Amino acid sequence: MKSSKRYKDSEKLAGKDKSFSVETAVDALKSMPVAKFDETLEFSCQLSVDPKQSDQMVRGSIVLPNGIGKKVKVLVFCEPDQENEAKEAGADYIGSSEIIDKIVKEGWFEFDYCIATPSMMKEVSKMGRVLGPRGLMPSPKTGSVTPNVTLAIKEAKRGKIDFRMDKFGCIHAGLGKLSFTKDALIENINAFIGALNAAKPPSAKGDLMRNIFLSSTMGPSVKVLL
Repeated sequence: MKSSKRYKDSEKLAGKDKSFSVETAVDALKSMPVAKFDETLEFSCQLSVDPKQSDQMVRGSIVLPNGIGKKVKVLVFCEPDQENEAKEAGADYIGSSEIIDKIVKEGWFEFDYCIATPSMMKEVSKMGRVLGPRGLMPSPKTGSVTPNVTLAIKEAKRGKIDFRMDKFGCIHAGLGKLSFTKDALIENINAFIGALNAAKPPSAKGDLMRNIFLSSTMGPSVKVLL
């Protein structure tokens, strides 16, 4: 596929054999030719763990200090007596059997984050095959399965992201918009790296991260010095 002139100009700033500090990487990305929309700063990292070993799974969550730069639509599955609480906390959709059918049968995904109370997980688990691959399946390990729907909703609205290592031992996440200030992006990146290190499995030896790359949605990646 032929690269655009904008992408080629961006590649010159990225440099194939260059490595950057977090600060200079953000500078490089912000100086690249801009797209016609506000691009997301994408974080990609190869981990030093074995994804085939169940005791080396890396997953967790973090509320980014400066958010993700978009309005988050939250779907909540809860009992009827908590529906008013969820609505008052800012839930965009409140789950029921009708919404489960809409997701499974119609492929409806007009939400960014899914929360469930423990009592609802028996029903919500039926959607594992469709929510899981999209990173939308609620989990106790990330705090998205909880009786405290108010706290969970507020965290999601503030920019909480859940992360989980893929089958190749890599982590991918969007950490804000390129229109953010340099300091805000750096703060988000450093907070996310800290959350990754905190999620390091006890069985993993040595440094958790092998390679870190930052990129914009439509631009080339830059390698970050560890």
